[in-house]
Amino acid sequence: MTAADFTTLAELFPNETVTHSYVRDIELPASPGASSPGAFALITLDNGLDHSKPTTLGPNTLVELGTALEALKERAARGEIVGVGVTGKPYFLVAGADLSAVKSLEKHEHGLWMAQLGHHVYATLANLGVPSFAFINGVALGGGLEIALQSTYRTVSTGAGALSLPEAALGLVPGWGGVYILPRLIGPENAVKVMIENPLSNNRTLNGPEAFRLGIADALFEPADFLEQSLAWAARVITGEVVPERAKAVDPSDPDTAKRWAAAVTAGRTFVESKTSNASPAPAKVLDILEANRTMAQTESAELECDTLAVLMQTDEFRATVYAFLDLVQKRSKRPAGAPDRKLARPVTKVGVVGAGLMASQLALLFARQLKVPVVMTDIDQARVDKGVGYVHAEVDKLLGKNRISQDAANRTKALVSGSVSKDAFADADFVIEAVFEELNVKKQVFAEVEAIVSPDCILATNTSSLSVTAMAADLEHPERLVGFHFFNPVAVMPLLEIVRAPKTDDAVLATAFELAKGLKKTAVLVKDAPAFVVNRILLRLMGEVMAAFDEGTPAAVADNALRPMGLPMTPFTLGAMVGLPVAQHVQESLHSAFGDRFAVSANLQKLIDNGVKSLWAPGADGSQEIPESTLSLMSFGTSPSTGEEVLHRVQDALAQEIGLMLDEGVVAGPEDIDLCMILGAGWPMFLGGITPYLDRVGASERVNGRRFLPPGAASRSAQSAGPESARG
Repeated sequence: MTAADFTTLAELFPNETVTHSYVRDIELPASPGASSPGAFALITLDNGLDHSKPTTLGPNTLVELGTALEALKERAARGEIVGVGVTGKPYFLVAGADLSAVKSLEKHEHGLWMAQLGHHVYATLANLGVPSFAFINGVALGGGLEIALQSTYRTVSTGAGALSLPEAALGLVPGWGGVYILPRLIGPENAVKVMIENPLSNNRTLNGPEAFRLGIADALFEPADFLEQSLAWAARVITGEVVPERAKAVDPSDPDTAKRWAAAVTAGRTFVESKTSNASPAPAKVLDILEANRTMAQTESAELECDTLAVLMQTDEFRATVYAFLDLVQKRSKRPAGAPDRKLARPVTKVGVVGAGLMASQLALLFARQLKVPVVMTDIDQARVDKGVGYVHAEVDKLLGKNRISQDAANRTKALVSGSVSKDAFADADFVIEAVFEELNVKKQVFAEVEAIVSPDCILATNTSSLSVTAMAADLEHPERLVGFHFFNPVAVMPLLEIVRAPKTDDAVLATAFELAKGLKKTAVLVKDAPAFVVNRILLRLMGEVMAAFDEGTPAAVADNALRPMGLPMTPFTLGAMVGLPVAQHVQESLHSAFGDRFAVSANLQKLIDNGVKSLWAPGADGSQEIPESTLSLMSFGTSPSTGEEVLHRVQDALAQEIGLMLDEGVVAGPEDIDLCMILGAGWPMFLGGITPYLDRVGASERVNGRRFLPPGAASRSAQSAGPESARG
């Protein structure tokens, strides 16, 4: 069999952006006093586009790479080359499989061919008859990292970022040998970290030094002369001068390793359950293959990987994940619906932050670090100001201690942040954001004071999570200058920014807000001024329905765990405790005032707040979660309990109703923006596709609204997937 045998598959993708395999011969450098080891064939993977267009692996790309490797195998057999290397264009080795191509594989057999094609190509790389080397110069995701793993030896640049096997989070498995090679190379525990823990923790990736320390790479070199150093190292390996040490490598047949392997799989399953409630099939499949392949030959594991991939490619969870990752996070987030022309944006050379509490301090740090402009914080007394500036300095010191910034960058960031007890410090600011108490009159007073000081062109922003931006602007001399700029906590971590346009907010202000969001490395979504905007409105409707079921007499454990089939990052009661019961109740009251009984205010919750209770749950004597008798005694309950399935159904229908109303009200441009907000602002699982594909799949959209939010195929396989599938989540 050759790569050309897969031409039928490749022909299905005439519009693929092909990553070409450019081959050139290099005479390897000689060690002092010795001759060159000989000719070395270097493959450079390059799609001919700039760094904004990552290289990916589609069927045509794989056929071309496989054909090139087959030719090199013949040359190696003739003694024409002593080794083969693979590297990529600047900043990339390869960013993984072409997900748009994989998503379009409608037939099981086509998915199987794609998996088999990858294995055939990579097996050729692994069996050239001469040593193969991967020079990891940049991003290496999924199949890109597996190219490196299939090579005999690997070097990595200290400047390389984003190395990972993210398939578990994408609804797939590492299907081109990674799940077999990685545990043998770095140990089963580290393999579970890379294949399970990192993907399910916001798709965490490794940088070059981290990959080297884990044992994924054999050598680490600086970016300036990375290729030259890698070639020189390869020459020394070929001549035997260097023998890479692989201290973390294991023999799976060793009894102690077998125990470690089983323990790592068990720990992985526990982690998956805690993160997803086993609502997505892919992570469990990764662990199934890992568990099975300890006693398999690599060819047997490859067959299992191919069969598993072919099945997973046809699941709604995979299609929903691609919609969430590719269509939303990768594409729509870069072209926000409704954003004005960026040419209207004004320069921002100084930022003011009203307040010096925790949220304000986080904002000050973010603006200083990312925009590298002066930031001044104000508060009502010097002690508060000093505390806020001190927080920023302490956080910078933490980053320095973790080697995430240099000493010079730390010094510059600290110097950019100052404090004052007078708002006169905002006189030359271009952008002033408030982060004060969530009370309308307080915010209106703040803006009146600031407007009296700043220039006519200074933009005013509110970080309110639920209050009316329109009402805040009502008494301003220039209401067109006010915009909502709603961050999520913790500010440094959460990627979403809801940009709220009030009726009089002008386009230049809005354009500046979007450019600032880009500079802050946040994903911005344009939102109409409506109570609680998007994320909080949906979350409070969800929490309100669960709390109402609890108040009606549903046992706490049943109510709180009813949504587990959705695989949410935390239960409703846990979320309430994290947000803070008083804050959640305050927003719920605002929504009740705006929308009536759809957002019921819980009397039981108010009793907990009045008595200083911070969470319903507390650790029991056996370590389990329970509600203390002292807490239960504060509350009263109805006599109409629900089952977990009834609570789940109730929440599904409530969310479908609320989102339908939000779209009718024009809160956002479309359901895609709802999904993007929930993924990036609330940690909604990508395997659900956000929220609207999930509601379509379980039938809630049609039950409540008479129609789907998205057309069949957008985030699912076909119209058949619109039926009730509550059990699958």
